[in-house]
Amino acid sequence: MAVRRGSAPKLGDVLLVTGSEGFLADRAVRSAIAAVKKEFAEAETTELDASTLDLGVFAELTGPSLFAAERVLVMRALENLPAEMAPRLIEYAGAAAEDILLVLVHSGGQKGKGVLDKLRKASVTEVVATAPKAWELPQFVAGEIRLHGGNVDERAATALVDAVGHDLRALSGACAQLVSDSGGQAVTAELIGQYFGGRAEVTSFAVADAAIAGRTEPALEQLRWALDCGVAPVLMTSAMAGGLRGLAKFSSAPGGMREADLAREVGVPPWKLKSLRQQSRGWTPGGLATAIKAVAQADADVKGASGDAGYALERMVITVSRAHGRR
Repeated sequence: MAVRRGSAPKLGDVLLVTGSEGFLADRAVRSAIAAVKKEFAEAETTELDASTLDLGVFAELTGPSLFAAERVLVMRALENLPAEMAPRLIEYAGAAAEDILLVLVHSGGQKGKGVLDKLRKASVTEVVATAPKAWELPQFVAGEIRLHGGNVDERAATALVDAVGHDLRALSGACAQLVSDSGGQAVTAELIGQYFGGRAEVTSFAVADAAIAGRTEPALEQLRWALDCGVAPVLMTSAMAGGLRGLAKFSSAPGGMREADLAREVGVPPWKLKSLRQQSRGWTPGGLATAIKAVAQADADVKGASGDAGYALERMVITVSRAHGRR
């Protein structure tokens, strides 16, 4: 989830947006820009990649402007900031211009961590954009629906996650559509079924569940249906990776744990433990290692390493399902 540390951003601040969840990071940037423009409608917005920055460009962007008194400067990919620019940026963060909101976006990871640490010491405002865990997604859905002025119960929120998947942009769009079309009524599981019921049978999670259960033919059949329905290949690898990670954590968890403690250890809601127990039968450490390696290769392939995403996904499904029961 997007977690804010410090007060809301305003002119004269430096806002640091960190984390790998692009949807939440983009929302934090849009919200910051909107906050400034709400007060200063004519405020100028400039966006650039940090890798293109040099001392001259930075001085021009942060110096007095002939065209706009109030400005928002968004600097993306902070991890690629040239080394010679780091001291100047940190110096600016300690004495920011009063008519500028500087938004620095870092996509996560260790690259550029030294700059992040020094910026934090300069008391910048930070928004941490991290993807919610699978069991937190119904809470995300409920929050999105409330954001659009609607309401939903836990059962319906879970149904929407089951139907649409784990992609936050897709879930957010679905929430907006459902609230808009609900006519002021609560968003129900029945309404979700009318809109997304056809997709629920061919989601990436259905493919993953079939493959992890060792059911090769049904998994391949559902994979083809899902692709025909427009499910993004990257969601397939994500669902498969999530399923195998949960299975690996469950299999390696200490014995004798209470249900609630085990669920926290594995990172799933308690109701998911029953299906994990069923899935774990027939899986060995060697088989899991083979399956996880196959998913990592497929993920790289669908993100550009291979020209045929469909073939890469079929190979992944076959390898994972056949790894079930392998010593």
